[in-house]
Amino acid sequence: MISEVRADTLPPVCILAGGLGTRLGEMVREVPKPLLEVAGEPFLIHQLRLLASHGAREVVICIGYRGEMIESRIGKERFGVRVAYSHGQPDGTLSAIRRALVLLPERFLVLYGDTYLRLDYRAASRAWRESGLPALMAVYRNEGLWDISNVHYERGRVLAHDKGSPTPEMRWIDYGLGGLEAGALECVASGESDLAVLYSALARRGELCGYPATERFYEIGSFDGLAETEAFLAGAPDAQITAVVSSTDS
Repeated sequence: MISEVRADTLPPVCILAGGLGTRLGEMVREVPKPLLEVAGEPFLIHQLRLLASHGAREVVICIGYRGEMIESRIGKERFGVRVAYSHGQPDGTLSAIRRALVLLPERFLVLYGDTYLRLDYRAASRAWRESGLPALMAVYRNEGLWDISNVHYERGRVLAHDKGSPTPEMRWIDYGLGGLEAGALECVASGESDLAVLYSALARRGELCGYPATERFYEIGSFDGLAETEAFLAGAPDAQITAVVSSTDS
């Protein structure tokens, strides 16, 4: 189990990387989505390099579909980040987090394994800590641009979150980075498998801190998203992340 971290450091990051990636069809028949090559490297390598540049030192990767390939390719350390693995079936994001709790401290960040997020992770973590709330959701003012807006956000709090039935006041979108205290999972039934349902319940209780991101998100969960992420990571100057890495991480 990862030990508790100091208040001024980035909490461990739980990466949800066990899904089937069905929208990508034949592309993920033999290779799990996090290992798809993007701009010359498996996507998960880009993600870990980015996290390292923001001060991450511990991650737990929740693996399911072809998880043994992920563990073999990534190993136990990348870019100075220690990597642990939580094994299970691709049976839902919240189910994966529950299994990983034995490897995580009371307070941790949550990241989808198919997203590349340009925000200040430390600032988001600090805002969450200072809010005193049990959970965090980074949000982006989307106005229906990149996907259906599903968040009502005001003054540092997520007031409502609903992927299935968004309302007109939902002008923001779940950016893909969250944070949880382990006890926050108790506000939904133990059999609930969807992280979005937990976030919605926490928002209704007034217990979901919101942190506004200002840069658009990138994702590889769809063909269009994969193409956009490939182009960004291959060519955009500000996509080049400088991190101190060992020669074995090259």
